[in-house]
Amino acid sequence: MNIPESKKIYFSSDNHLGAPTQEESRPREVRFVKWLDEIKEDAAAIFLLGDLFDFWFEYKHVVPKGFVRTLGKLAEIRDSGIPIYFFVGNHDLWMNDYFEKELNIPVFHQPKEFEFNGKKFLVGHGDGLGPGDRGYKRMKKVFTNPVSKWLYRWLHPDIGVPLAQHLSVKNKLISGVEDQKFQGEEGEWLIQYCRRKLETEHYDYFLFGHRHLPLEIDLNGTSTYINLGDWISHYTYAVFDGEKTRLQKF
Repeated sequence: MNIPESKKIYFSSDNHLGAPTQEESRPREVRFVKWLDEIKEDAAAIFLLGDLFDFWFEYKHVVPKGFVRTLGKLAEIRDSGIPIYFFVGNHDLWMNDYFEKELNIPVFHQPKEFEFNGKKFLVGHGDGLGPGDRGYKRMKKVFTNPVSKWLYRWLHPDIGVPLAQHLSVKNKLISGVEDQKFQGEEGEWLIQYCRRKLETEHYDYFLFGHRHLPLEIDLNGTSTYINLGDWISHYTYAVFDGEKTRLQKF
């Protein structure tokens, strides 16, 4: 994609709408929708890098209720012709084709390469990448297994949805809540993942979420790792203006 002059590409992640309750997350949703309203004026594309919802599971004919302000605004922006790309996170990894069919928003389950104005990006949520975190990686294989999802669908939504919401908020292991302190470049698994990728291929920017920390790390003088932070404590996002990508705060 070549970005038209005066247009920008926006990246956002980790809203966790619905946590700890629908009511308590409503002000964050209103703030996020206001941001979407502002950026639609000059957005060439919008990337949502996962955990938009604190829990999302698609039954065959049912999705979790709520979030109509966000879904409506995304539909409006997409209908106006602005591309939107969605990457599932560890909280909404059960997303299937609802966004694609209802909103015309493609959904990705793995990191994906993009090129904008000659700059090469690797974009994704970031969970389960890099060395370590073996417990979560094993758990993710179980949760994403087609048999596990088929069995879970046998729970009535009135049972399955609130049960998963409770576990997502209360259980640290399942929710993937991490220590939100910078672990140093050697202790950050995503930084290690990016450096290993650079051994075989060049990327100008790595864009990830998941860590809930706004980070901008120079990897080798020509490549930059950016973590988007979140919309819970930081209200940060990234903007590519056609030449450089920077973190900003709303």
